[in-house]
Amino acid sequence: MMNYESVVAFVGQWRCFQKLIFFLLCTSIVPNGLVSFNIVFVGDNPDHHCRIPEVNLTQEWLNATIPEEVVNGKLGRSKCSRYRLDVIRNLSDQGLVPGRDVNLTSLEQEGCLDGWTYSKETYQSTIVTEFDLVCSNQWKAPLTSTIYLLGLLVGALITGPLSDRFGRKPVFFAMMAVQAFSVLIQVLSVSWTMFSIFFCINGIARISSYISCFVLGTEILTGKVRVLFSSLGISLSFAMGYMLLPLFAYFLRDWKSLLFAIFPAHFMSLFLWWFVPESPRWLLSQGRVAEADAILRKVARMNNVEAPEIIFDETTLTKEKTTTRVQHNVFDLVKTRHIRKITLIICLVWFTLRFGYYGLTLNTSQLHANPYISCFMSAAIEIPAYVFAWLALQYCRRRPVTILVFFTGSLALFLIQLVPEHLSGLAVALELMGKFTFTAGVCLLYVYGAEIYPTVLRSTATGTCGILSRVGSSVAPFLFSIGDSFEYLPYILLGTLTLATGVASFFLPETFGKQLPQSIEEMPKARSLKCPMKTKKDPPKVISESPL
Repeated sequence: MMNYESVVAFVGQWRCFQKLIFFLLCTSIVPNGLVSFNIVFVGDNPDHHCRIPEVNLTQEWLNATIPEEVVNGKLGRSKCSRYRLDVIRNLSDQGLVPGRDVNLTSLEQEGCLDGWTYSKETYQSTIVTEFDLVCSNQWKAPLTSTIYLLGLLVGALITGPLSDRFGRKPVFFAMMAVQAFSVLIQVLSVSWTMFSIFFCINGIARISSYISCFVLGTEILTGKVRVLFSSLGISLSFAMGYMLLPLFAYFLRDWKSLLFAIFPAHFMSLFLWWFVPESPRWLLSQGRVAEADAILRKVARMNNVEAPEIIFDETTLTKEKTTTRVQHNVFDLVKTRHIRKITLIICLVWFTLRFGYYGLTLNTSQLHANPYISCFMSAAIEIPAYVFAWLALQYCRRRPVTILVFFTGSLALFLIQLVPEHLSGLAVALELMGKFTFTAGVCLLYVYGAEIYPTVLRSTATGTCGILSRVGSSVAPFLFSIGDSFEYLPYILLGTLTLATGVASFFLPETFGKQLPQSIEEMPKARSLKCPMKTKKDPPKVISESPL
């Protein structure tokens, strides 16, 4: 099998073409950051209580219509009940005063028969206020996030096979188009069910476009530029979109206005079709060598360099065409012992990273009283995380850095429960440190996984091994709800899982400084579960891989 990067070295690594592709692909990711967490504002639950219709009540009884109750240690008005209006109307007509002549705790209560009144201090409207996702329907609010995250799971499942079969570029742009129009249709939703269906479709398209863009850039770019794109470029672009989200939401307090403002960013990305080529690596893996040759010659002209008369010799053509007769699928990820071992560990790592990332991200409302500041803090911490990941990928071995990230994250999560209440700022710093490690871990694993799997399986592996990660993200909205009985239980659970994943990462293969594998035979071997033993009398022995 040929060394692809050596063959295409004549076009350079950072010239006109590479700069253009780098910029365009990064720009196309910015809308992903805008749409990924808009549910933080679109689906937020403002303060509310039962609506009181216009009835003939004294001001004292009007103020006392909503009973008080203790929630999370604080006394406040009930959100889902009121005193029976016919009873208090009679008491008001009799001239009785609540609290003095009538013991309010003895009065019968009823549900919000006339709907709810929502506070507009922070939002003009959300889907919660639009579709009354409160009280008996309050389970629909977190389920909305889960439906979106399940869409990410489905997208991760189908993107790899589609991209490997039909090409990186067609899938990339098709999914961007679906994403744009699903956002537009969400604005027109007339029910929670309709909103949720298109929110799920949006999730499918969002992750599909992201994965396709990542794989396309990873395969077009080479050398250090490839690492820069896949670790820092694409990640910072996502973070920039994420940081713009609270700015959009601050000025657009209505959920429909916010989504409508996001739509043009997705739509404009479709015009990049005429500037972004197909991956030559993928074309070669499919036996379409002439098309790959044509793209590289066009790149050479754009970079003002001279292409060799024959880019791929006859031997290379024969080998590539022979290779493409074998159709690879998801079962190849568990076909042999060493691939199966790698796949199982990568799946565990992805599950933990996504579970922690989305769990802490969706819990940002607890960081600060202002949701816009909370969202910005959660987005801003991703910038240094991506920079750290990029530097680590540039100069450090993959496996030790991955282990360090998990151990640091677990330590931060365990320490949160030890922080005194009067040092709330320290607890916020530790939670942000947890978010930092999970963000850096996601960035590291995208590159690490792409370096482990060969071209014929890379996109399938990126999507399929992310399925368990999407299972983790799907249950993440409910992570902090289990803290009702014990406040620190979510942190202990997440910290334990993170620590265990760090131990499992020890058995991943090392890929630092190695060429991207083209075939399954070129994949690096997983580290053995056994340790080689040395004695003074016997020479070192080669310990064969143990089965799972």
